[in-house]
Amino acid sequence: MQAASRESYAAALARLEGHVAGTEPSTVAGTGAELLSVADLLRREVRLRRALSDPAREGADRTGLLNSVLSGKVGADTLDLLGTLVAGRWSAPSELLDGAEGLGVQALLASADRADELGEVEDELFRFGQVVAADPQLSNALSDPMAPVAQRAELVGMLLTGKARPVTLRLAEAALAGFGGRSFTAALSRLVELAAERRDRQVAYVTVAALLTEEEERRLGDRLSAIYDRQVAVKLTVDPTILGGVSVRVGSDLYDGTILRRLNETRNALAKR
Repeated sequence: MQAASRESYAAALARLEGHVAGTEPSTVAGTGAELLSVADLLRREVRLRRALSDPAREGADRTGLLNSVLSGKVGADTLDLLGTLVAGRWSAPSELLDGAEGLGVQALLASADRADELGEVEDELFRFGQVVAADPQLSNALSDPMAPVAQRAELVGMLLTGKARPVTLRLAEAALAGFGGRSFTAALSRLVELAAERRDRQVAYVTVAALLTEEEERRLGDRLSAIYDRQVAVKLTVDPTILGGVSVRVGSDLYDGTILRRLNETRNALAKR
């Protein structure tokens, strides 16, 4: 987002935190689901998205248009939060869509936080991403942009209903819709990171050849926390093809100490002789 859009989004996000305080988690989750539904509407209705972000119209005019479209169709909290969004300045209509999506996601994460389930939601999203990545046929089915989102959401529902929390399911559906303009797998990863950020943690994606013990994983997490001077949530992937060693990615930082990487370097060096 550009500066004006970031400022407008920050104002709506601050208002969301005010709504969250003292509110039942289920109510906050309902607001989050409604916000994402409105984001879906804005994704489909380009003219409405443009009108609600038109800098030539006064903020009150844009808010009035919003109320005429959504009054009686969403809850009062949802309407209030969206009103704060559209009253602000937006650098582009697409950034208003990003703001509505982001606000919906943050509301769902806040509901899980208030229910003391945010860590579990974070882990469920990560594990679901691993399941999808390990099955090329499933990955292709869920990532196919030609397939309707509703159709793909039915598949996600079959996979997650009864096995994950409702908030996890709704966030996975947001990933299907291309949260933030990302691919499905990239959107899932971003949602994991946002959940960690809300818990004041940074995500470390760790790949090993064999499963670590709980003690080894704890020591690795402690070491990374010391390096980055904040709590680190370790997300572990087992990949026997790396043969041994460990690969760690934290943000843009990558440490690849795998045997596979060393073998590839040796092979490349020999090929140049």
